[in-house]
Amino acid sequence: MRCGVCLQWTRTPWCSGCLARYAAPQPRCRRCAIALPAGVEVCPDCLRAPPPFDAAVAAVDYAFPWVGVIGAFKFGGGVDRATGLAALLGEACLARAPRGADLVVPVPLAPHRLAERGYNQAWELARRVARRLGLPARADLLQRWVETPHLAELPREARADAVRGAFGVAPAAAHPLRGRHVALVDDVLTSGATAAEAARALRQAGAAAVSVWALARTPRPHAR
Repeated sequence: MRCGVCLQWTRTPWCSGCLARYAAPQPRCRRCAIALPAGVEVCPDCLRAPPPFDAAVAAVDYAFPWVGVIGAFKFGGGVDRATGLAALLGEACLARAPRGADLVVPVPLAPHRLAERGYNQAWELARRVARRLGLPARADLLQRWVETPHLAELPREARADAVRGAFGVAPAAAHPLRGRHVALVDDVLTSGATAAEAARALRQAGAAAVSVWALARTPRPHAR
């Protein structure tokens, strides 16, 4: 096979050179997964206003070359990239997850976007990571109840309003969540608005803890 970044022939989805250059582990905030200097565990933003999820893990920064790789996976019909990308996320979870999760769920897509795309990229990651970690995965518990605009098109401060009330769990589906530590999987964590609203819905359904597992974390603007 070819490396998904440099296209050199390799036995794995990513060559060792690209992993060392673009996916080397780095210190991250244990609450929101933003990159931090060594020795710092929680970023100032999370100290001031902790997010409604308990922890977060990210495999890479949402920067070159992962912007293009994830874009092809998400919008270009590149579901064949899911296994290699899930391996990156799985390794990050094994290394950085502060405590084990009981259940893995994806951030759901709106029905028309799912029909348009043909797959939910978060579920393609979630089910593969869950298999790698020996955990159950469910795509039928957390639901997207409200259609929302593409958050990338909105200012950061408007994103929380755009997703408010967008997610929920039907009462009949809540039992598997009660008392569980749920890992919420998404492809990219940017402002955290989607993850925060989904985490609130999972908590309201009875989840005891929610961790966010994101393939990529968008750096703060000044850090790019």
